[in-house]
Amino acid sequence: MVTRQPIATETLVIFTCGDESYTIRDLLDSALIRGDLASAWQELVHLMACEEQAMGLHLKADESVINLAMQAFRYKHDLITAEETEQWLEVWAITLEDFMKYFARVYWGSLLRESVVAEPIDCPSAPAEMREIFRVHLILSGELSNIATRSSWRAAGHKSADNGNISSQLVEAEEELFFQREELRESMLGDWLNRVGRDAEWFEKQMSLEAVFRQQADALLTPQTRRRELAALRLPLTRFDTEIIEFDSREAAREAFLCGRDDGLSMAEIAAEGRYPYRNLQLVLENIDDALQQKFLSLSPGSLLEPIARGDGFQLCKITGKHEPDGEDPAVRRRVKRRILARHFSELAAKHIVWHITLNPTE
Repeated sequence: MVTRQPIATETLVIFTCGDESYTIRDLLDSALIRGDLASAWQELVHLMACEEQAMGLHLKADESVINLAMQAFRYKHDLITAEETEQWLEVWAITLEDFMKYFARVYWGSLLRESVVAEPIDCPSAPAEMREIFRVHLILSGELSNIATRSSWRAAGHKSADNGNISSQLVEAEEELFFQREELRESMLGDWLNRVGRDAEWFEKQMSLEAVFRQQADALLTPQTRRRELAALRLPLTRFDTEIIEFDSREAAREAFLCGRDDGLSMAEIAAEGRYPYRNLQLVLENIDDALQQKFLSLSPGSLLEPIARGDGFQLCKITGKHEPDGEDPAVRRRVKRRILARHFSELAAKHIVWHITLNPTE
C-alpha cells in the first residue's frame, strides 16, 4: 500500500510523550493532515520556480549575500566552527550542498518573487526528490520547530484528557473539516492515505487528537479570558505610524533633525532636499529596541526622535500616529489566541513531553 520511500531522518525522534515516540515523519504527516504545511509548501514551490527562472536566464547570484545569510544561520544556531556546522548537518542528514542550495533558493526568491508565477503542485503527490527538498526547507527555515511545538501541544493535551468524554460528533466534525480543506469526498480518503503512506487507523487517531485539542482550546478561549489577555498586551501591541529617513552619517541625521524640529520642514521635504531614502512604516512597540520603547511611549504624534544608529548608518524617525490594539483586529485576535493557548499547552507539554532534540522556532 505504501508508495512513499522513507528518507533517512524520517525515523529521527524529536520528542516522546509517554511511551509514544514522534519522529520527523510523524510530525510532517500530522501537520499535513491538519493543514499546517500549506503555507510552507507554497513558499517552497515559489522559491523553486524563482530558482528555475534564474537558471533559465543564466543569472549570476551575489555570493556575498548568500554567504552572509549562511553565516547568520550559523551564529543563530551557535555553529561557530566549520566542524560544528558539519556535525549539525550530519544529525539532520543534510549535505553541505543541500545547505548551500537552500540559501541560494531563498536568495533567488527574494529577487524574483514579484515576477514569477509558480504552477501549483500537490504536496502528497510530489516526487520524492521534491519532498526531500521540502524536509530540508522546513528544518533550515525553522518551521519544523513550529510544527513540532503544535504537535507536542496535541500530544500533551491528549495525554492529559479524559478521552472517554470525546464524543463521536466532535471527531466527525474534524473529519468534515479535513475533507473540506483537502477538497475530498469520503470515498477518496483511501487514495489520499495511500499517497501519504498511512492507513485508516492512523487517520482516526489524528482526528481524535484534533478533536481533543479543539475541545480544550474552545474551553480556554472564553470572552473573559480574551479580554484579560488583550489588557495584558495593550502596551506591547501599541502601534506607531512613523516616517523614517535613512542617513549615512550622524552629522547628516543631526542636521535633518534640527531642520525638522526648529525650521518646521516636513520629513518628505527633508528627504527630497537631500535625496535620502524615505518611507512610511508602522511599528509595534514589542518589536522596537528595548532602549527606545520608553521614548516612543512618552512622545506624542508629531514628535521627532533624536537620530538612531542602525547598522552602518542612522535613522531619523517621526511619530505620526499612536494606536492601542483593537480587539477586533484579526492579527490582534490571533496573537491573543496564540498567547492563551501557548501558556496552557506549554505547561501541559512540560509535564508530558520529553524533547530529544533542540529546535529553533520562527514564531
